[in-house]
Amino acid sequence: MPKPEVSASYQELSEDVERVSENPAEEREGDMEVHEDSSSVILPDAVFLVYQTISDFREKLKHPVMSVTYKEVSLYDAPGIAFYPGKARLLSCKHHYYDHIPPLINPGQPGDIECTTQRINYTDPFTNQTMKYALVVQGPRDVKKRELVFLQFHLNETDQDFSAIDYLLFSSFQEFISSSEKAKFMKDCESSYSSWKFSGGFRTWVKMSLVKTKEEDGSETVEFKQETSVVNYIDQRTKPRSDQLFFVVFEWKDPFIQTVQDIITANPWNMIALLCGIFLALFKAADFAKLSVKWMIKIRRRHLKRTRQVTNHIS
Repeated sequence: MPKPEVSASYQELSEDVERVSENPAEEREGDMEVHEDSSSVILPDAVFLVYQTISDFREKLKHPVMSVTYKEVSLYDAPGIAFYPGKARLLSCKHHYYDHIPPLINPGQPGDIECTTQRINYTDPFTNQTMKYALVVQGPRDVKKRELVFLQFHLNETDQDFSAIDYLLFSSFQEFISSSEKAKFMKDCESSYSSWKFSGGFRTWVKMSLVKTKEEDGSETVEFKQETSVVNYIDQRTKPRSDQLFFVVFEWKDPFIQTVQDIITANPWNMIALLCGIFLALFKAADFAKLSVKWMIKIRRRHLKRTRQVTNHIS
């Protein structure tokens, strides 16, 4: 039984080939129909795909990707800490290591000032009229040893319910010392950096991190981020507590400098290569569709022919 089926299939294939060879005009007509069908099906989708690709490319140009890298260091350039104490007075300043701060022997009394400090007056950069007084202190440098700076201030003349000291951080204390125009240097810092406060009657712990941003013109800007924790100070002094004490600690958060840079992921060369790839894929898809349609037509012709043969045989 299998042999007649094989021979029948072979016979049908032979007859189909003979029919194609005997009717080349019909075959060419079929090819024309295939060409029209494949064009009408493929090309509208191709136009939408190219339009969508160009739209995505333009959006990428408008919204560049942000690249963030982390560089580990053992030593930071010591930052400058500019305090604006007003009527408050610096009582002590020390560098400690490994988060170990011994208790104060006489809180509220003058102690050792072991930090590098400098006092400076300059005009307010936003008004150019008001004089400002700043106490600039060299910040911690050794991040591996967890170096920190502990400062104590005292204020005994205040008519406010809430007492606070303003401060700002700038990237390099050494640049401040080396500057020939320190007043202008501080005005530029105040214009560029954010300022914060710490309150009286608390122990404020500031952990700093450094963020560098690379601009499109190649310049680099520096910004500080900080995490602040506050602990209430239990004042055990016997004398009247009309005066305020301020305690603040500065420490680096971690040994990583964060660098931020905008990267444009699309450019004209990428666009040309992308379009070339799209059109190549479309041409291949069109050829494949044409062959597929021709193959389906041949299969259908063969099926119809076999159906007619079976019908004639039954008749």
